Amino acid sequence: MTQQPSPNHLAASEREDAQVARLITWLSAMAIAFLIGIGSKAWFAGHPGHAWVLWGFAAVVMAEMAHYACTRNRTVQKAGLLLVVGSLFAYLIVSGGESNTGPLWFYVFPPLLFYLTSLKTGTAVLLFCYLMAVIVFQFPALPFVTAEYSTDFKIRFFATLSFESILCFTLEASRLKARNELVALAESHERAAKTDELTGLANRREMHNRLMAEFSRYQRAGHHFSIALIDLDLFKGINDRFGHDAGDQVLREFAATVQTIIRQTDVAARWGGEEFLLLLPDTSLLQALTLAERLRAEVAAMRFRFRGADLPVTISAGVCSIAKATSIDELLKQADVQLYSAKASGRNRIAPRVRTQNGTTTSA
Repeated sequence: MTQQPSPNHLAASEREDAQVARLITWLSAMAIAFLIGIGSKAWFAGHPGHAWVLWGFAAVVMAEMAHYACTRNRTVQKAGLLLVVGSLFAYLIVSGGESNTGPLWFYVFPPLLFYLTSLKTGTAVLLFCYLMAVIVFQFPALPFVTAEYSTDFKIRFFATLSFESILCFTLEASRLKARNELVALAESHERAAKTDELTGLANRREMHNRLMAEFSRYQRAGHHFSIALIDLDLFKGINDRFGHDAGDQVLREFAATVQTIIRQTDVAARWGGEEFLLLLPDTSLLQALTLAERLRAEVAAMRFRFRGADLPVTISAGVCSIAKATSIDELLKQADVQLYSAKASGRNRIAPRVRTQNGTTTSA
């Protein structure tokens, strides 16, 4: 099964994409200014062909900026800039620019490439550019090559460009590692704020937030929901007789059992001590009673053991539907009243009891 990106990863990616888009916009504006300026210098220096090519690239960058302003398509914006920059540097290498200094602008490419793409993609593109430069340098007689470079220039160019590329790769890899570690740390803190450490279920604060969200949904769209307040019967006796380690094991095993019974849309929380609360969206009172009874029967049939000793574990639960309450506080109070009724009736049962057609009573 493919793991879905976490909210923190999605938020971090969205922020980074927005930051990259702003950076590309500023880089594009700077590129236009440089291209127009250098093109003007080439024009007055008597190189009109070179000037027109540079102005043409400036026009393409302007078109890319206008396209992004209209579509806000970040993928096209990023690919467009890389394509324009790559084409410009290819032209500068084969033409030499002014006084064969065109290849020097290639030093701008590695940091930009690694920042805007992945490390793997950036490396592949750089290797292709290296190959292109080797072809131009080694075969100056090719029809599209109009520049010829000295051996000393070639050696210095490749040496310094290799050093810069390796440095940019290392820095970007370190940045990505630090970013991922920060995201992982944020996720860890978020889990700790929402999760009960012992059972792995939601904690009381998180459940309260989910209850309020579900109540707002009920008020907006009329989607009914129910809750079940569950208590482990005579749990204090387990701690007193077998120790708190045994009690902790029971809590963990019960939490695991709950997770196998409830649906993916349901929420289970440790409400406090040996009390648990289930939030059951889109669930009527009768459906909630059915689920609670199923959980009760499952726990009653389970064999809880600790260091060879059988532990007496049963549960009682009070169930209530939002249809019977006007607020979350009232809903919780009614569930608590039903839980007290279940315990007062002998424990190991669910309340309220509902009357069937043949006159008997049952919890489901």
